Amino acid sequence: MIDGIQQRLRNAIKNSGMSQKAIAESIGVHPTTISKYLRSDKFPSIDTFAALCKVLNVSSDLILGLKN
Repeated sequence: MIDGIQQRLRNAIKNSGMSQKAIAESIGVHPTTISKYLRSDKFPSIDTFAALCKVLNVSSDLILGLKN
C-alpha cells in the first residue's frame, strides 16, 4: 500500500510542471527532500504531505488511494 502512495505522490510531483526547487520553497523544505520523495527514500510528515497536496493542487484522498 505504501508503494502505491509513494508512486502516486511521485506522479503528482512529476506532473505538476513545477521544479523540485519551486515545490521545496513553497512548502519550506530543502530541494533534496523533494528528490528523496521522488526516489522513495523518504515519505513526508503529515504536515508536509498536506502542504504538498495543496501546492500540487491534488487531493490527499487521491494520493492515499481513497478515491480515483
